[in-house]
Amino acid sequence: MIGLRCARLFDGDTLHHGPATVVVDGGRIVEPSDDVPVIDLGDVTLLPGLVDAHVHLAFEPGSDIPRDMAEAPREVVLERMRVHAMRALRAGITTVRDLGDRGYLVIEARDGLPLGPEILAAGPPITSPGGHCWFLGGEVPADRSALVDAVTERVERGVDVIKIMATGGGITPGSAAHESQYDLDQLRAVVETAHAAGLPVTAHAHGGAGIRDAVRAGVDGIEHGTFLTADGAEPDWATIDEIIAAGVHIGVTAGRMPNGNPLSPKVIAARSFLADVRRKGARLVCSSDAGVISDKPHDCLPHGVPEFQVFTQDSTVSVLTSVTRLAAESCGVGHRKGRIAPGFDADLLAVRGDPTVDLAALTDVAAVFRAGTRVDN
Repeated sequence: MIGLRCARLFDGDTLHHGPATVVVDGGRIVEPSDDVPVIDLGDVTLLPGLVDAHVHLAFEPGSDIPRDMAEAPREVVLERMRVHAMRALRAGITTVRDLGDRGYLVIEARDGLPLGPEILAAGPPITSPGGHCWFLGGEVPADRSALVDAVTERVERGVDVIKIMATGGGITPGSAAHESQYDLDQLRAVVETAHAAGLPVTAHAHGGAGIRDAVRAGVDGIEHGTFLTADGAEPDWATIDEIIAAGVHIGVTAGRMPNGNPLSPKVIAARSFLADVRRKGARLVCSSDAGVISDKPHDCLPHGVPEFQVFTQDSTVSVLTSVTRLAAESCGVGHRKGRIAPGFDADLLAVRGDPTVDLAALTDVAAVFRAGTRVDN
């Protein structure tokens, strides 16, 4: 048992000024005690370890991903995943949800990192033949029986979440992001099978029809949620109301390094209505989609948080919640991650300065603790 003293503490929802001590025992946060040795972390803000709800550990940022995934040897990809996971951890990202890898290598990576970030694994995303990310090995015909079998396979493999490509996507040649890949009945088959096995479902969805069908099918999360059209983006406010009423989280993949490539007109159009979506009550999670482009190395999440604030026009405190408590809840681990409170995992990030004043402080890491153990930076 040990105490960690800090100048400020953000508990996942609220910043507490003045010295505070968090007591850790056996990898968990416990009730405060006066009878423990204390490590004084100095003039830092202590907050829950960040949760990146959307990463691809197998992807090498800046590479030709379809070709690389087809040609890279298994051991090369596996070692790369371990390196990427540790890069995220050293940046204070103590939990990552991998939403698409090749051939279930993420399961091996997850189980082979005793002091890495916690990895929540989806395995190869379910996609239509030749559809978005087909090169990861998750092609499934648009057939109810085949989709049920695909979910069952993933359950048996030990995944933590089911990922389905409801629409096309940007990194796959021949795929149109605004077009649907599965219909409502097919999506419902996936959701019902997954939920019966106790697993959540999150849907990659750009086009309005795909987003609408995924929400009506009962998914737990929408990744991207951009409402792309053939030449821009157009929000469907009726569907957005359904998202809010159902309590579905929207993973806004805004994390990226600063001073990178300019955002495309489509991305700018898709972000232009996020502030209104937030004001209506949507649960917006800041995630990164790390690995898909050169601007998204696997430690990019804290660098992208200020940009997320610009798009959502939210307060710094609420934005911090979007990468801690809310992100943990979107991943189904909100009962033990994303907050500093007794009983929660001792996944902690100490940063110099006050991120509620300047979100850039998230990148000035003083210390990272994973399950109570300090990470060597």
